[in-house]
Amino acid sequence: MSKTAIVQEQGYIRRFEELSNDDVAVVGGKNASLGEMIGALKEAGVRVPDGFATTADAYRDFLEANELEEPLRQALARFHDGEQSLSETGAAIRKHIQGGTVPEALAKAIREAYQTLSAAYDADAIDVAARSSATAEDLPEASFAGQQETYLNVRGAEALLAACKKCYASLFTDRAISYREEQGFDHMDVALSVGVQKMVRSDKAGVLFTIDTETGFPDAALINAAWGLGENVVKGTINPDQYTVYKPFLKDESLVPIIGRRRGAKEQKMVYAEGEAATKNVETTEAERAAYVLSDDEVLQLARWGAIIEKHYERPMDIEWARDGETEELFIVQARPETVQSQMVEGQLQHYRLKETGKRLVTGLSIGRAIATGEVCVIHSAEQIDQFQEGAILVTEMTDPDWGPILKKAAGVITDHGGRTSHAAIVSREMGMPAIVGTGNATEVLRNGQEITLSCAEGEEGYVYAGRLAFESEDVDLDDLPQTKTRIMMNIASPMAAMQWWRLPTQGVGLARMEYIVNNVIKIHPMALVHYHTLEDEEAKARIAGLTRGYEDKTEYFVHHLAEGIATIAATQYPEPVIVRTSDFKTNEYADLIGGQAFEPDEENPMLGWRGASRYYSDAYRDGFALECKAIRRVRETMGFDNVIVMIPFCRTPEEADRVLEVMAENGLERGKRGLEVYVMAEIPSNIIQAEDFARRFDGFSVGSNDLTQLVLGVGRDAERLSYLFDERNQSVKKMITDLIHRAHVADRPVGICGQAPSDHPEFAAFLVQACIDSISVIPDTVVDVIRRVAEAENALQHGEGT
Repeated sequence: MSKTAIVQEQGYIRRFEELSNDDVAVVGGKNASLGEMIGALKEAGVRVPDGFATTADAYRDFLEANELEEPLRQALARFHDGEQSLSETGAAIRKHIQGGTVPEALAKAIREAYQTLSAAYDADAIDVAARSSATAEDLPEASFAGQQETYLNVRGAEALLAACKKCYASLFTDRAISYREEQGFDHMDVALSVGVQKMVRSDKAGVLFTIDTETGFPDAALINAAWGLGENVVKGTINPDQYTVYKPFLKDESLVPIIGRRRGAKEQKMVYAEGEAATKNVETTEAERAAYVLSDDEVLQLARWGAIIEKHYERPMDIEWARDGETEELFIVQARPETVQSQMVEGQLQHYRLKETGKRLVTGLSIGRAIATGEVCVIHSAEQIDQFQEGAILVTEMTDPDWGPILKKAAGVITDHGGRTSHAAIVSREMGMPAIVGTGNATEVLRNGQEITLSCAEGEEGYVYAGRLAFESEDVDLDDLPQTKTRIMMNIASPMAAMQWWRLPTQGVGLARMEYIVNNVIKIHPMALVHYHTLEDEEAKARIAGLTRGYEDKTEYFVHHLAEGIATIAATQYPEPVIVRTSDFKTNEYADLIGGQAFEPDEENPMLGWRGASRYYSDAYRDGFALECKAIRRVRETMGFDNVIVMIPFCRTPEEADRVLEVMAENGLERGKRGLEVYVMAEIPSNIIQAEDFARRFDGFSVGSNDLTQLVLGVGRDAERLSYLFDERNQSVKKMITDLIHRAHVADRPVGICGQAPSDHPEFAAFLVQACIDSISVIPDTVVDVIRRVAEAENALQHGEGT
C-alpha cells in the first residue's frame, strides 16, 4: 500500500487536489476552497501551490487523546458565568492545547503527508505555510477571516507538528472566542483543520477583490500589492500599492483596462528569517518605495484569475496572491467569498453631505461613504481597551482582529497605516462605520479629547476636520422610478464620485469635467511638464520632481493620471456615452497649478479671455493640449472605452472649430475615425446663431446654461450686485435654447444640457421637455428628482397639458 493510501486510510489527511467546496465540514472553508480551485481551475491556468489538510476528525481526536474537552468546557463556563475575563479564558484554553501531545497516529499521518509533498518538489524537506481553517469559516454569511493564525516558513516534520498545535490553539484566540459568541456558534461544535501548503517564496504579494470594496461596483477588480510576503498587506501594517481593473475588457488581450493606480508608501517588507521567528520585517529601499510593485502584465494576469475564480464561485471573492521571487510565477494562495458589498441591499443608496467646511487636519484613504463626529481617543494597543470611551473616534497606528471589542464601540476609525484591504478597512465596512486609513501621521497630529469630523463623503480621499461640523444624510430610493424618453445623464468631475454613483439609473455622463482630475490629482500645469528641464521656478520644479517621482518622462505623469481618471468615469457607465469636456480652466485658474505662473498671462477678465478652444491651437498651449489628446486616445484605444465622446468648450467661431479639429487629428483623435464623436458646448450666442455651420463640424451640442445666460443677458456669472438678473429661465435664454434644438435636429444633431436649472426649477425641466431636448445632465444627488420631474412633464405633454 502506498504512503498516500495509508494516510488517507487514517482519515486524518486530505490532499488539496481531492477536496472541493463540499468538504467544508471536513477541512474548513479555506482548505476546501484551495482544493476546489486546484481541481476545477487548474486547466484555466490558475496556479495554486499544492498541499494537504488535516481533517476535523484529526482535531477532535487530538482533544480526545489529551482529554481536553472537559477542561475547555469548564473554562468557557467560567467565562459565561463572569468568573474570568475573555483574555484569561483564551489564555487558559490555549495553554491546555499547547501542552497537549499530538497522538502518534496523527503525527505519523502528518509526517508522511509532509514527506510526500516534499518529494513532489524533489526535496527532502520543503518550507510550508500552516494555515488555520475553521469548519464554519469563510461562509458568505459570516466570515472567520483573520480569527485564527497562519504560520509561515515552516520547515521539517517536527516544526510542522509544532505549528499544527499552534494552529489548534489559535481556534481560541480572544478574538475568535469573541466572534463566535457574537455569531452564535457553539465553540465545541467548531473544529479546526490545518492547511499545509508549499510556501511561495514571494518577493511581492497582496490581496485581490473582484468587486470594488468601497462602492460595490461589480465590474472592477481591486488589487493591493507590496514587496515581500503578504502578511503586511493583510494586517494593514503598511500602505500598499493599489490597482483597479475593469473586468469586462479582460477577455480582449489587446486591451489594457487598468483604470486606476495608486502608489503606496510601502515602508517595510516581510522577509524570511532564520531561527524560531521564521519571518521578520525590514525597511524597504528608496527605489522600492518609489516603484510600483506590479507590472501591467502582472496586474492583468491577477485580474483575469480573479474573474475566473469569481465566475466559478458565482459570487465576488476576496483572494490572496503571491509571486515567487525565484521563478517569477504568480500564485493564488487563498480565496474566500467577499462578505460586505456583495450582501448590500440593491435599490437603496445612502448619501452624506457636509453642510459646512473646517480646517483639514489629516488626510488618508476613505473607507465607506459616511461622516462621523466625536472626540478623539488615541489608543496604541488593544491592551488599552479599558481606556476607550464608547462613541469616540479611534485613532491608532493600525488594528488587527484583537481590536474587535474597541471597534464595536467606536463612531469611526483613523489609522496611520494600511490600505483598502487592511483589517481596519474590512471591519469598518462590515460595521457600516466610516474610517480613514493610511494617514501616515494621525497619531501625531490628533490629540485625546479633541473634537473632530471624519468625512468619507468626498471621494477617494478621506478628511479629518477640526471641530464637529454639521452634516446631513439622505436615503435615495432607486425602486419604482419611471422611464423617460428624454435621456437623463450625470455631471461628474471626480472619478471616485462616478464609482460611488454607479447604481443610479442614468444613461451616461453628459459632462465629465477634466479640470477636477488636473487640479486635484495631477496638480501640475501641463506646460510645466513639457518644459520641466528649463523651468526657472526652483520651488515649483522641486514640487514637480516629488510628484512625478518614478516617471522618467514627466509628461507621462500627466497622461497617465488623466487617462486613468477619465477611464474610471467611463467604466462606471459603459457602454452608455460619457462626454468628456477638454480642459476649460481660465488663465487665473491655470496659473494656480504648480509651475503655471510662467505660462499664463495676467488677464483683466479671464472669463472672456484665453480659454477653451482658443488655447488648443495656440503655440503657447498646443503641446499641453497634445497631452490631453494623448490621454483621451489611450482611454479609447488602449483601455477600450470607445464610449468616450470628446466635447470642445468655448468655441467661438466655425473657423476656430476647424483649427481645433485639425490639431486633434494631428494627435490621433480624428473625428469619425474609430467611431470618435466630437461635441461642442453651446454656451456662446454664435454657437446658436451659426448652428448649421457648427453642426457640420460637430456631432452634437451640449448647452452650457451658465455661460450662455451670462453672454445673452450681459450679466457676469460672479457679479453679486446683478445676481437677481442672472436667470436661465429668462425668455431670451429659453428662445436661444429652443432655436438651437430646432436647428440642430434639422441637421440631425442631438442637443443636451448640462446645467443645474432642470433640478433647481421644475418648470425649466418641463420647458426642456416641451422643446424636445434629447438629454438632461445633472449632478448625481438630483438625478432621482429630475427623473420624476421629467417623467411628469413628458406625461403632461403626451396628454396635451402645459403646451
